[in-house]
Amino acid sequence: MPETHRPAPQRPFPPEGREPALNLPRVIVALALVMGAIHVVDAVFLSEQAQLEVLLTFAFLPARYLPGAAAELPGGYLANAWTFVTYAFLHGGWSHLFVNLLWMAVFGSAVARRFGALRFLLFSAVCAIAGAAAYLSAHFGEIAPMIGASAAISGHMAAATRFVFQMGGPLGAFRRSDQAAYRVPAIGFVAALSNPQVLIFLAVWFGINLVFGLFTPAIAGEGAQIAWEAHLGGFLAGFLLFSLFDPVRRLAR
Repeated sequence: MPETHRPAPQRPFPPEGREPALNLPRVIVALALVMGAIHVVDAVFLSEQAQLEVLLTFAFLPARYLPGAAAELPGGYLANAWTFVTYAFLHGGWSHLFVNLLWMAVFGSAVARRFGALRFLLFSAVCAIAGAAAYLSAHFGEIAPMIGASAAISGHMAAATRFVFQMGGPLGAFRRSDQAAYRVPAIGFVAALSNPQVLIFLAVWFGINLVFGLFTPAIAGEGAQIAWEAHLGGFLAGFLLFSLFDPVRRLAR
């Protein structure tokens, strides 16, 4: 079936050309550099007190939303808004950063090639916000901060399932390896659930997060916490809101 696009004049992809860093989209490279630079500055150059100030100002802290709590914390009430996104740029260690960048390179690149840079950034922010909202609903008032890009990347994973397994897509039957593979029309999320490859991916993803939710202390160690609720919130947002950002028309019934 021939593909169709919205009649908008702009292209949904960056211009063709030589891409840096193993042909990753420029927006992925830029985000990786920003996250890496933030972590280097935080981990290498800041004192412990300054690190705490950064954490309290930019991490997502459910305790902020207790009555009057924001007035006593760095950033005040404005931080109640910006921390829904800024927490995604902070990481708890080099391994945390590396794993997130690896998954962003795999799944985020596919979505970025389809959406283009601006749509991709907006989509990532929405998934990060959804992840923070889900975490807040489960941990309201708690003092443990949440950091990391996992919620946004979970949204990338979910969005990718809407088109990468389609015929002609990068992981579908009769797959292609050029840019056209990322332009294949997607189907609705209800129809996507009838695709065995999507179902297997969803089962594995939800299974892994269920293990994280049930056995976090044994996996991460005492005092560590894996924000699986944020992963879930970001994933559901990416899966359900994909069509609002997709520049390629959905496959006709």
